[in-house]
Amino acid sequence: MRARRQAKKLLFAILAWAIAMAAFVFFRYAQSPELPQWAVGSADLATLAIYMGIIFGSLHWMSNLIADFSAINRLPYIFSVIFKGLFLLLGATTLAYMTQFLNMWAIENHMSTLRQMLTAHILYSPSFQALIVYLVVVRVSLAFVEQMGLLVGPRILLNIGLGKYHKPRYEQRLFLYLDMVASTTHAESLGDYRFSRLIQDSFSLLSDTVSNNEAEIYRYMGDAVLIHWPLEEGVVHDRCMNIYFEFSQQLNWQRRYFEEHYGFVPKFKAAAHCGQVVAAVVGVQKQEISFFSDVLNTLARLQDQCNPMGQRMLISGALAGRLDNPDSAYRLTNLGPIKLKGKQHSIEVFGVSPL
Repeated sequence: MRARRQAKKLLFAILAWAIAMAAFVFFRYAQSPELPQWAVGSADLATLAIYMGIIFGSLHWMSNLIADFSAINRLPYIFSVIFKGLFLLLGATTLAYMTQFLNMWAIENHMSTLRQMLTAHILYSPSFQALIVYLVVVRVSLAFVEQMGLLVGPRILLNIGLGKYHKPRYEQRLFLYLDMVASTTHAESLGDYRFSRLIQDSFSLLSDTVSNNEAEIYRYMGDAVLIHWPLEEGVVHDRCMNIYFEFSQQLNWQRRYFEEHYGFVPKFKAAAHCGQVVAAVVGVQKQEISFFSDVLNTLARLQDQCNPMGQRMLISGALAGRLDNPDSAYRLTNLGPIKLKGKQHSIEVFGVSPL
């Protein structure tokens, strides 16, 4: 899953940089009455854009990868942008020196070809300084888009940009609700500051499993988090159950850290439910896509039944009927119809446990 996600990020980076480099080459050369000395035809301009798109896209992906798997992602956002920008410039400078060495070697050995002429005239022409400035602008712009994607979710950012939810629309969604067990007791014993650090440390472990299961965070609510999918995607490969049990496993793997810093390992309970919702963009200054439906109320009431029923995770009968995975790693236990608080009708409830 992680390798596939990184492959998608690499392809996106290469595509974004290829488009950016195509724009640079077009405005720098295509509008000139004559082609550059090194170009035989317009196809050479496209080759140059693709070549630079692959190089800078790969450097872009590498800088994100280093930041994600190091302490850089815990630093303020501005330091992350500076690191990624410097990494890209360092890569561009290294490429320039490498091509200079290759060009000198080719000239000394009487092997000057179109490829060497291309790199020599591009990297050491007056347009190289303009290229450096352009690289910085594109890198900062892409970093901003990436950060916005982290803040609101990539799908939500795209849908807001396309205006998909400016008019309310009906959708089928699957929601997963995670809530910390005994959070009030923990908050009183730790104090506000240490409890907030506990929440940060806990939910930082959640990001990978959310991405691996193609989900998105809908909203953080103190010590709870609401996760969602389009219904057709959420029921695939038991994703809603994977997230909860993988998250619990991640917390257990970090047992030593949590016990040293907080004296205990936090535990969470979960509930999942699905159904029809109305999705719409809400707000002007701080827009977000909100979901309106009784599905969310039912989900909250269902999650409240975890402790009374002695279950770590509960799912509704409506969701259980849509799950169809013969190789499932989970056991569903029918707990019968339950009347939830504030609801007129009972709903069928299933307990979930790993095999």
